[in-house]
Amino acid sequence: MTDPQADAVPPEAATSDAATSHPAAADAPAQTAHAWRPGRFMVITAHPDDAEFGPAATAASWVDQGSVGWLVCCTSGDQGGEDPEQDPLELAALREREQRAAAEIIGYAGVTFLHQPDGALENTLALRELLVREIRSFRPDAVLATDPEVLFYGDGGVNHSDHRAAGMAAVDAVYPAARNPMAFPWLTREGLAKHVVRRLYLFWSNQPTARIDVTATIDRKIAALRAHESQLRDPERVERWIRGWAEDEGKAIGSTAAEALRVIVIEDDESEGPAGPEVESAEGAAAAAESGVEAFDERAASPAGSGAGEQ
Repeated sequence: MTDPQADAVPPEAATSDAATSHPAAADAPAQTAHAWRPGRFMVITAHPDDAEFGPAATAASWVDQGSVGWLVCCTSGDQGGEDPEQDPLELAALREREQRAAAEIIGYAGVTFLHQPDGALENTLALRELLVREIRSFRPDAVLATDPEVLFYGDGGVNHSDHRAAGMAAVDAVYPAARNPMAFPWLTREGLAKHVVRRLYLFWSNQPTARIDVTATIDRKIAALRAHESQLRDPERVERWIRGWAEDEGKAIGSTAAEALRVIVIEDDESEGPAGPEVESAEGAAAAAESGVEAFDERAASPAGSGAGEQ
């Protein structure tokens, strides 16, 4: 499925599942690079390739610094094609393979596919339960998701309904569901204790509040994007667009390349330093210890056993 994109994102350079446009970094006040880093983080997206068009360079940078990341795709992108005769199940399988290859390039510990309907994603109680299961299993300090408040990108584009639904479901799963032991109590009885996510990082936002220096990892983002061969009609043009976007964002913090995110602080961190790369948030670790839940092992097939394979 290939929808028209905004002027800032030429149709030949992007897929229907990608973001449309972004506010100009030049209009933002001068700022310093965002320095806080989570020890564990989870990226929640609607489709395969959203993470690569989104915060992939940030994820790669955090991984290089010792963080552990996990990627959750709500759908498998079975509508992401232009041939109405194509078998959607075959396309979904192909896109999952492409996403796993891209995730390996970035350095995620693994990927989960929730197999929700592409093009018809909704923020239902069932989807939120699946996401709460993922969050309580992996126990991230931060969750990255699409900004659900974005409907239009200025006057140049419309945010995909799946992106909005995935973003809102992620927010609702983070707060209050994942931290409330009374929400989905059967998960608690299964050993998945409540977990407090400290921060939300929202991408493709009209109002970013932080920029992360990704000079060292922008090449990995491009390489990961190229893994989505079924979606890129013109990889070179995509690369020019991505590098230009990152360069514009970098100017705001005096770096060669940056990614812009809207940061929502749920739990203040007095030290403003990252959790240790192998340590959960303090409250999450305490809750896990109390309930007898073992620390998450990224070598397992999936944090929640929801059909995803380990890379």
